[in-house]
Amino acid sequence: MATSLSSTCLLGFPFLKHFSSFTPLTDKWNSLRLNKTTCSTSSTSVFTTSSSGGSYEKSKRVWIWTESKQVMTAAVERGWNTFIFLSNHRQLAIDWSSIALIYPLFIEEGEVLDGENKRVATIFEVSTPQELQQIQPENGQAENVVINLLDWQIIPAENIVATFQGSRKTVLAISKNHSEAQIFLEALEHGLGGVVLKVEDVEAVMKLKEYFDRRNEATNLISLTKATGFWLAPLLEDYSLFTQSAWSPNYIASRPFRINAGPVHAYVSIPGGRTCYLSELKAGKEISVADQNGQLRTAIVGRVKIETRPLILVEAKRESDDQTVYSIFLQNAETVALVPPCEGKGLRKAAIPVTSLKVGDEVLLRIQGGARHTGIEIQEFIVEN
Repeated sequence: MATSLSSTCLLGFPFLKHFSSFTPLTDKWNSLRLNKTTCSTSSTSVFTTSSSGGSYEKSKRVWIWTESKQVMTAAVERGWNTFIFLSNHRQLAIDWSSIALIYPLFIEEGEVLDGENKRVATIFEVSTPQELQQIQPENGQAENVVINLLDWQIIPAENIVATFQGSRKTVLAISKNHSEAQIFLEALEHGLGGVVLKVEDVEAVMKLKEYFDRRNEATNLISLTKATGFWLAPLLEDYSLFTQSAWSPNYIASRPFRINAGPVHAYVSIPGGRTCYLSELKAGKEISVADQNGQLRTAIVGRVKIETRPLILVEAKRESDDQTVYSIFLQNAETVALVPPCEGKGLRKAAIPVTSLKVGDEVLLRIQGGARHTGIEIQEFIVEN
């Protein structure tokens, strides 16, 4: 988010949540560049995934099945150390163990064994509904179950999640790419307990790690700061981008899936702590969204629409810093609202439509670093008015 020395996000939503970034100013008559983030309001210890990951990643297991040294290296670098080998590939496991700290497992007669030939998991191949029904928590003595879905994926995975809910056993599915792995990890919202990524290309490992990083963001809380508005100015019409609508007055049919996002040159937060321009959004693009308490999650854009609409310039200051002014362009309409701080004991207050804003109203900001390069926050001196 490129701004002058520092930047913030202003949180605004009626029924769903919506972030907007403020640009600090030293002269309110300077031309402004909007910075805006749209939001709306997730054993055997040596076999778990990276301990350095977030809570989502820690709750899911990732085993790697490969004969590629490059894939092994990429996986180990990302904290995944459990590798599966065929029983006749023990020498490969020995060779890799000499160059990296790995935990080799071996497939033999429908079971997964560790280096001491102790059973770690039972393997089930599923190609028919009858075979799927045979997979029950009480079947098999191992604490882990590995399934190989030879035909359908989503429905069997959902059935297995439902069958094993409440069970202490962990079910992993063999995945041939990161997309399959994501399907298994999200089945019926909770997903399977993990995946066996059977690949020979490094990109699949990298993509799966990126997926975990995005999911881990959903467990993070962003810091929100209270600021007081002190200046409002209606402007001439400019191009505005619509992604989703906050709420609707009596004059408009309710469309709670839309947000009136703001000018096309505004920024929006995307997973990975990065930003992109609103004009770069398109169907299928992932964005970061947050609620009034700063709880993040990931949402997917269904479509975008650019239209000409009147805008309003809003400026605010923090109580702890009356020298820095934060500003933002917003569409001047009742359907765009900003979020005030919670009342005592965390009680939420109603969002304030920009058409009802007045000097002295308190809203929420998100303070971020001032400089960004291709959407990545960097440390450098920058002045942007």
